[in-house]
Amino acid sequence: MKHLFASGLLAIGLAAATPVVAQDTIRFAVTDIDGMEALQREMGPFKDAFEAASGLKVEFFPVSGRTVAVEAMAADQVDFVLTGPAEYVVFNARLDAQPVVTFRRPDYYSNVVVLDGSPAQTPVDLKGMKISFGEIGSTSQHLAPVDLLTKAGLVYSVDYEPVFLKRNVAMEALISGDIAAIGLNRTHIEQLTEKFPDQKLRVLVMGEQLPDDILLASPKVAPEVIEVVRKTFAEQGDALLAAITQTEENAKYIGGSFNASVTDADYDVVRKMYENIGISEFTEFVGE
Repeated sequence: MKHLFASGLLAIGLAAATPVVAQDTIRFAVTDIDGMEALQREMGPFKDAFEAASGLKVEFFPVSGRTVAVEAMAADQVDFVLTGPAEYVVFNARLDAQPVVTFRRPDYYSNVVVLDGSPAQTPVDLKGMKISFGEIGSTSQHLAPVDLLTKAGLVYSVDYEPVFLKRNVAMEALISGDIAAIGLNRTHIEQLTEKFPDQKLRVLVMGEQLPDDILLASPKVAPEVIEVVRKTFAEQGDALLAAITQTEENAKYIGGSFNASVTDADYDVVRKMYENIGISEFTEFVGE
């Protein structure tokens, strides 16, 4: 009995000395990685590093896109989701999901491009033309390029006709003259230049650095758990960045960093981008 009593006192003492975290496992999803096998392959090194740094266990929750992810969070099947800026706005509006930390992508900005021989010299010269954008609702392939055109005085779907073509198809349409310009991000310009070496693209207008990808938390996650996650990124960012950039999917974060002091207001610029395409309620993903 004395031994049991002493053991009990020791356990109470250790509990008093250790910060109490009500949840020791977090359920984690990534909206642009489809399926468990890909999630384990692309995020496995990050998972191992995060668990070692935080003391929390990570349980992957595979999703097949942003709609499935938001529905999973609504059903309390997932705690944290890594997603893009446009998606965050919808998560926040529908579920009051909160920003935890951003994943900075260097040179993450949008452009509107034309063929080098195009007569267009300013965005206004595209009036009355067809302009292709990438994935509908994408921050860098749709909302941000539209924002650049809006700032130049062109009204969406009024002064030009938006179409949505896959990048290679859009490039072929640009070459054939079926469209006048393409809205895309810097990485996509490099990909098209490599794919079509005989063609030269000219940037008609280039945007500023976009808001970063973001890790958001369900409103049902305890504040002390969110604080552990935020603190881990703030204090162990170098180790986590080295881990996450080991895989091809996450090469976009090479040279980046994490920002654990992010606020919801940092994404008001994305809400303005939605308004450019006629959306003032942010509870649904565009095109879905």
